[in-house]
Amino acid sequence: MKKVAKIVLIIFIVLVFAILVDTVFRWEKYAPTEEEKESVNLQKEENNIESESKMNFNINVVIDEKTYNATLEKNETAQSFINMLPQEYNMSELNGNEKYIYLDKTLPTNSYNPKHIEKGDIMLYGNNCLVVFYKSFDTSYSYTKIGHIDNLPDLGNKNITIKFEK
Repeated sequence: MKKVAKIVLIIFIVLVFAILVDTVFRWEKYAPTEEEKESVNLQKEENNIESESKMNFNINVVIDEKTYNATLEKNETAQSFINMLPQEYNMSELNGNEKYIYLDKTLPTNSYNPKHIEKGDIMLYGNNCLVVFYKSFDTSYSYTKIGHIDNLPDLGNKNITIKFEK
């Protein structure tokens, strides 16, 4: 009887081993090759580029009933800003060169020191302070760039209302 039990145990072990080997070979057979993996990665990249190109990177900015074109950056901050639009802000004057407002919502940031601000730049200071610069100057502060308003005039030393539209 012990001999029969040993034989049954050996047959069982051999069957389990055979099933495991078969399973491994099947997985390898259906596992993607390096070429297939690369093809999938290229397709993902193409899809990301295509979705980025479909994003709207131009908006209208209305100041004193005059509409200006603004080109937004292709970044997460600008996309979050676009998703909030349309918005109208009563922006405060600061330093004779900028209008700002603290937003109710924080935006993703990737701040850096641009060293020089151009008239028309739309920036985020910190993670919730929207700034529109109406004069060019050098700076030591860090911002996340959202975009740029074309042909922005001097907005003067007063608080103003600025409307941002898609």
